[in-house]
Amino acid sequence: MDFSGFDIAVGALALLVLVLLIKGIRTIPQGYNYTVERFGRYTKTLSPGLNFIFPFVDRIGAKMNMMEQVLDVPSQEIITRDNAIVGVDGIAFYQILNAAQAAYQVAGLQNAILNLTMTNIRTVMGSMDLDELLSNRDAINERLLRVVDEAAHPWGIKITRVEIKDINPPANLIESMGRQMTAERNKRAQILAAEGLKQSQILEAEGRKEAAFRDAEARERSAEAEARATQVVSEAISKGDVQALNYFVAQKYTEALGKIGTATNSKIVLMPFEASSLIGSLGGIGEIAKEVFRSEGTTGAQRQAARPPVVRPSDN
Repeated sequence: MDFSGFDIAVGALALLVLVLLIKGIRTIPQGYNYTVERFGRYTKTLSPGLNFIFPFVDRIGAKMNMMEQVLDVPSQEIITRDNAIVGVDGIAFYQILNAAQAAYQVAGLQNAILNLTMTNIRTVMGSMDLDELLSNRDAINERLLRVVDEAAHPWGIKITRVEIKDINPPANLIESMGRQMTAERNKRAQILAAEGLKQSQILEAEGRKEAAFRDAEARERSAEAEARATQVVSEAISKGDVQALNYFVAQKYTEALGKIGTATNSKIVLMPFEASSLIGSLGGIGEIAKEVFRSEGTTGAQRQAARPPVVRPSDN
C-alpha cells in the first residue's frame, strides 16, 4: 500500500501532537507543589491535579512537599550562664507555605532550618541558668519557636513547633543535684518538725495558763467565801450571839480532825483532851439551828396564815 506525501505529513503531525501532549500534561499529587521554569527562569507553580506546560520550553523545577515535616535536631553541648555544660537535643516541625520562596530563596532548606534551630538553641539556653533550663522547658520551647519562625519567614515556611527532647547534665552535676535535693528535703522536714514542736509547746503553755487562771479564780472565790463567813461571825459576836463563835470554832476543829484522820502516815489518832469543847461547840451549833428554824417558822407562819397548823404525834 502506497502512502502519499500528504498521508505521511498528517501522520507525522499526529505523532507530534501526541508527543506534545505527553510532554506537556503533568499530574501533581496531593500535598505537593511543582515549580515551572521557562528557559531556566521561574514562571509559575503547579498545584495538585492535572496541569499543562509547554513542552521543550517549560520544565519542572523543584518538587516541594507542602505537608508538615519533622526535622530531628541532633544533640549538642551548651554552656549555661552559670557555666554548666549540658547536652541538649530537640525536634522541629515546619511546613512550606510558598513553594517558590522555599525553592529559590535558600539553598538546602532542611540544612538551613537545622542550623538555624541549633544556633538559636545555643543562644536561648546559653542565656539561662541550669535551674531555669530544668524547670522552664515550656518557656524555652515558646521562645525558640518565636525566634526560629521569625528568622525562617523569608524562606516561605512556617515553623509550627520546636521542642527540646532531652537535657542531659554531666554525671557529677547530677550527683551534686541529688545531694542538694536530699539536703533541701531534710531541711523542710526539720522545719516541719520544729513547727510542730512549737505548736505543741504553745498549746501546752496555753493549757497551763488556763489551769492557773482557773485555780486562782477558785482560790479567790474560796477566800471571798471565807471572808464572808468571818464577817458574818464577827457581826453575830458584835450583837452578843456567842453561839455563832462556837459554830465557827467547831467547824475549824472538825476540819482539823478530818485532816488528821485521813493522813497516810498516821496509824493511831490521839484525840486531844479538849475534845469536850468540840461537843460543846456542836451543842452551840444546835442552838443556832433552832433559832434559825424558829425565826424562819415565824416568818413562814405570817406568810401562810391561811394554812392549818401541822399536828405532830407525841412520843407516847
